[in-house]
Amino acid sequence: MSIQPILDYLSELKNNNNRIWFNQNRDWYEEVRSEFLRISSALITEISKFDEEIKYVNLKDCLFRIYRDIRFSPDKSPYKTNFGVYIAAGGGRKSPRGGYYLHLDPTGSFVSVGIWNPEPKVLKVLRKSVFENIDEFNEIRSNPEFSTYFSYFLEDGKLKKIPAGFPKDFPYAEFLKLRHYIVDYKLDTSFFEDNHVVSRLAEIMKAGYPLNQFLNFTVDELLLNSF
Repeated sequence: MSIQPILDYLSELKNNNNRIWFNQNRDWYEEVRSEFLRISSALITEISKFDEEIKYVNLKDCLFRIYRDIRFSPDKSPYKTNFGVYIAAGGGRKSPRGGYYLHLDPTGSFVSVGIWNPEPKVLKVLRKSVFENIDEFNEIRSNPEFSTYFSYFLEDGKLKKIPAGFPKDFPYAEFLKLRHYIVDYKLDTSFFEDNHVVSRLAEIMKAGYPLNQFLNFTVDELLLNSF
């Protein structure tokens, strides 16, 4: 399996982001998309070896479409210039649970683990869980396997002040201000030269598995109490 041909196609698409070029090169698109499907399917198999819940994930639920929704966007480019797959139990890309994301982009590829942009009620209970279980949370962050790949949480949308309901002198207040509970690992071009790229991707994701366990315990409790 090879990722570089996918990146080569996406580079050309970025320079020719219009329907005429896309349709003229549809065979090329179908070829690299098929390769991305094979990679994603193999990744599900590898993740299932350490996260059994992923065994029951449907690949088609995890894939993001290449077509952009341009109805309310000033950018009318019709196509995304990346391939993405979010592997998570309970709905794939639409799941509220923590999962594993692979983003292939010629301008910057990465792996993510955790929950991006949770709904307000989910975010509220996640913050509460971090506050009440800060020792466990810090143990996950400081674990050598985790910290080898993940050194920071995504800070987009981070609050300037600690949320209401939490003590202002909480020593780890920065983690309560987060809008997302997700970590990233950037992939440089040399990473894709490895002949065992899928197993290496799974190795990175495995390092983040304890974070997903922590987050999903809270999310599952919320979902259970919602019924």
